[in-house]
Amino acid sequence: MSEVSSNAPRPHKPKPFAPADFEPYAGGADPARVSEAAHLAAQALVHHGRATDDPVVTERLVKLSDEQGLEAVAELWAESPPRSLPGALWRLYALRAAAQQNPERISSYFAAGRNVAQVSNVVAGMAEPPGADEVQTMANTILSGAFEGDFDVALERSAAFCRVVALGQATMADDADVGNERHASKLTRDSHQLMKTAEDLEHAAASWRRGELD
Repeated sequence: MSEVSSNAPRPHKPKPFAPADFEPYAGGADPARVSEAAHLAAQALVHHGRATDDPVVTERLVKLSDEQGLEAVAELWAESPPRSLPGALWRLYALRAAAQQNPERISSYFAAGRNVAQVSNVVAGMAEPPGADEVQTMANTILSGAFEGDFDVALERSAAFCRVVALGQATMADDADVGNERHASKLTRDSHQLMKTAEDLEHAAASWRRGELD
């Protein structure tokens, strides 16, 4: 049996994503061709999902990143402008991944922010009490709505979810112990980034209603 080269690529698990972790993936391909492929893939995916009422198809689309790996989705869409169809889809999938991978943490942020952001709490539609299971269920429901309901509503619910979680992070940062300033600073940064994501999703929803999201 031949010896395996030490330089051979090793399999790796997809990188876990928190709600604020939308880091673009650097690549050497032609940016124009990558952008075209991202837009065509996003359009095809949304059209396919909305053209059928088969719940099995919807479930497969929702679990796309589970089956293909979040890195594969990121490589296709993460570099797209946030206020574009592929950019919006990437954020929906990344938010769902965060909710699936860290439901307890996300639910604690949501619980801390829901009383501050009461309107967004209602729009997000989280079941009571907002525990780990409820976070995962809501994330799946929102992404399902992108394919079987009103796409703009799914984007707005995701935006509301982001706002509640972001305000929860900010609240917890303010309440953090003086000796844990590093953690408080990270929560504050994540909160600001997530608020920006909420704004991008809201803008994408408005563009979809005008028929301008591509």
